[in-house]
Amino acid sequence: MIRWALARQRARERISLMESILEGIDRFQKSVFPKRREAFEALGGGQQPKILLVTCSDSRIDPSMFTQTDPGEIFAVRNAGNLVAPHSAAPSAEAATIEYGIEALGIPDIVVCGHTHCGAMAALGQRGSADGLPSVKAWIETSTASLDRCDEVSGFDDDLTRLVAANVCQQLEHLRGHPSVAKGLEAGTLRLHGWVYDFERGDVYACDENGSFSKV
Repeated sequence: MIRWALARQRARERISLMESILEGIDRFQKSVFPKRREAFEALGGGQQPKILLVTCSDSRIDPSMFTQTDPGEIFAVRNAGNLVAPHSAAPSAEAATIEYGIEALGIPDIVVCGHTHCGAMAALGQRGSADGLPSVKAWIETSTASLDRCDEVSGFDDDLTRLVAANVCQQLEHLRGHPSVAKGLEAGTLRLHGWVYDFERGDVYACDENGSFSKV
């Protein structure tokens, strides 16, 4: 009986959330879009983003909010743990998006942005915690090398955030192995950046070439 009641409550909550989202779409169409119609219509002519941002799919991370950017300014790759798997012959969404951003859109800057309280990094640091999630486990294990880099980074006191920062550095290394990235770096037309976003405080930390992170 209790289990049935909980199931009904959760079902009502899901319906309520979806209704809220639909109401949000209605408010956007009636109040927001009309004021910015020209800007949205201009986007129909094509996109010219200046940054390719690799960040986590965590729902607490809103890149457009903490960078204060508009539609069309950020070309985004989002996944669990803001990972870029090492380049291989096997196709991947990350590799395709990176290649398109550099070769087709001419993006000059790539940012890998991790964040505090990252669940993917917590799972990576607690080996075995993702055993019941085989796809997640296989994905985060592409960054196992991050575990060996924690002592190389500075700027954070707690173990999880150090691992988040080490993972950012590891993904930058993976990026350098992608042909389009290597080509852009050699030509001097591409720059790589590593960030950690502390969403509780609104702070962003950037790393230097030595793995030292400081607040921007």
